[in-house]
Amino acid sequence: MDAYADRVGRSVLLELISTETDPRKGGPKKSKKSKLVRWFEKRDVKAELVVYTAEFTVDAAFGEPGAVTVLNRHQLEFFIESILVEGFPSGPAHFTCNSWVQPTRVDPAPRVFFTNRPYLPSKTPPGLRELRRRELKELRGSGTGVRKITDRAYDYDVYNDLGNPDKGEGFERPVLGGDKLPYPRRMRTARPSTVTDEGAESRVEYPEPIYVSRDEEFEEGKNEMLSEGAIKALLHNFMPLLVSSVSPDSRDFAGFHDVDNLFKEGLRLKQALHDQLFQKIPFVRKIQENSEGLLRYDTPDIIKKDKFAWLRDDEFARQALAGINPVNIERLQVFPPVSKLDPAVYGPPESAITEEHIIGNLDGMSVRQALEENKLYMLDYHDIFMPFLDRINSLDGRKAYGTRTLFFLTAGGTLKPIAIELCLPPMTDDCKRAKRVFTPPADATSIWLWQLAKAHVCSNDAGVHQLINHWLRTHACMEPFIIAAHRQMSAMHPIFKLLKPHMRYTLKINALARQILINGDGVIESGFTPGRYCMEMSSFAYDNLWRLDQEGLPADLIRRGMAVEDASQPHGLRLLIEDYPYATDEWTADPAALAAAREFAAEVRRAEEEIERRNADPSRRNRCGAGVLPYELMAPSSGPGITCRGVPNSVTI
Repeated sequence: MDAYADRVGRSVLLELISTETDPRKGGPKKSKKSKLVRWFEKRDVKAELVVYTAEFTVDAAFGEPGAVTVLNRHQLEFFIESILVEGFPSGPAHFTCNSWVQPTRVDPAPRVFFTNRPYLPSKTPPGLRELRRRELKELRGSGTGVRKITDRAYDYDVYNDLGNPDKGEGFERPVLGGDKLPYPRRMRTARPSTVTDEGAESRVEYPEPIYVSRDEEFEEGKNEMLSEGAIKALLHNFMPLLVSSVSPDSRDFAGFHDVDNLFKEGLRLKQALHDQLFQKIPFVRKIQENSEGLLRYDTPDIIKKDKFAWLRDDEFARQALAGINPVNIERLQVFPPVSKLDPAVYGPPESAITEEHIIGNLDGMSVRQALEENKLYMLDYHDIFMPFLDRINSLDGRKAYGTRTLFFLTAGGTLKPIAIELCLPPMTDDCKRAKRVFTPPADATSIWLWQLAKAHVCSNDAGVHQLINHWLRTHACMEPFIIAAHRQMSAMHPIFKLLKPHMRYTLKINALARQILINGDGVIESGFTPGRYCMEMSSFAYDNLWRLDQEGLPADLIRRGMAVEDASQPHGLRLLIEDYPYATDEWTADPAALAAAREFAAEVRRAEEEIERRNADPSRRNRCGAGVLPYELMAPSSGPGITCRGVPNSVTI
């Protein structure tokens, strides 16, 4: 269609804008409008990238090109990757675009693309100042009306679309953002409110598109990858649930061998069960065609190396330093640990862990000596869970405690767990809190109580990792910064140019999360212990724990007591656990990395080699040894899995 429209004169028009102003007209100097040529001739080209040309006519005093405007008079949008302008004495001018250009029937104004050369606002050439101002105004939007998929506006809103009260009781969710439940802002979509609650925005269910600025959408390949990954994740998380919901003879796992069989044999669905599942979820038929009725789970790497590693105390402790969530471990600075919650509501703040509980596991030290020598560390999930435990434990199939775990740093540089405290809130105003302390087992009975206590710690840890460290700190807290960057900083701003690759895809990922992950009855609520209170816990953490000035390194390490300032060290920082992979590989691997980016590609590879060398060092027992996985969370690149590809991609993937 567009090819024939182009042939009859509805072509794409380009105009070159100078950095200089026209003294007669007052505005910037402009070329004559030029048509993009050979669109019709290339109508049948099937390629990832198609090159088109245009010729500009300018006078001798035009100056340097500073911007290009593009007017799409076709019927459909098109994606423009870059523009190269040649023929000027100053050399080729490069314009990186990576943007969708809407047809004039959608947006009658021409799109503006600025040169790759960065300019601070005060240093912007006269010919580009008005264009810069106008472009920012367009990106801010009007703040009114429902956002259309073709829009480019960046604006703020609260999280008021996680629930769906129109579906009935139990599907409503509180609004996140404001005085009652503080939370970072999200991208404004401005859909109509629900029928039953004017404060709740109506939902768009996946796979229907949800608004993000047009250029924040995934490219086609990314969409396909996401769809495949989403289906696989949904199957792995929900197929056992679906099977149990339609199978009359459903049962829990009978033993560890049932869990092992998920990796060895998979989950085989009988034909009668297939027929029932087809009625519940149509895409099961498609999966059935491709999987022959078998859903096999990928074997975790740690299970590949050591089938029973997850039972061992040393692996439990190692995970706190070098596992998927290495950012909650903190040095114990006061004994016994003390809660920061209101004692009038939650009772005496002191932990029930006493010196008698742990003295036998301190390698001959007293508690005071262990504190002074920085030997005691803690995972403390007490305060984040305690305000929600009554509500969590009232849910069907959900049971939780607020946990504290103490570790001792051995002479070998590894941690060992020495006490776990499980806490419940007071049942009545006059009732004391239920606090139970478990220590490493001395007999066959207590070993399984100890394993159950560790399981509760892991449940707490999984929830905090996903709801706070991953979703809140990495995704949600980044969203208002990304929106603000687009609203306040021109594409020409040097800081924006540095930030842009690291912001890529984050808004789209977050929008999809509101559709299928953090929404009411979504993946997160279904898969994590807090259930429907997951996002309220996330809000509580934002209100009480998140501080901008303590989120980065080294401030986070100092806040948690994992490092102290030391002027004698190359970075002015001394780690108290020498082999703490998250900190050493991220912060202290190489002083040159802090100077940043002079030889970026070479530096990334050097960092990879250093991490690989440390992973092979037998003296580093938290990452090397029999049954111990190499630490790859901070590696710039790795195979498919947790990290896949890190630097220099988006901060959230």
